[in-house]
Amino acid sequence: MAWARERGHVVFTHDLDFGSLLFATNAAAPSVLQLRVQHIVPDVVGDAVLETLIIAVDSLNSGALVKIDPRRHRIRLLPLRNSH
Repeated sequence: MAWARERGHVVFTHDLDFGSLLFATNAAAPSVLQLRVQHIVPDVVGDAVLETLIIAVDSLNSGALVKIDPRRHRIRLLPLRNSH
């Protein structure tokens, strides 16, 4: 996470722990693109990933957690909770 944040990269993962880390640390970066699908091979999820990237590019550049599941995507801007 630190490496991606320092370089302005997006973390692309199937691991649900990255969203939990963003929440627990109240992080504003890095953005995370999270696959929440059973079959992660490009032939199965490739189109959904590309479509979501087009839709979410501004949010990902600003700081977001973007989840892709079989039927939709969800964008949550960072940080995921208030610091109060």
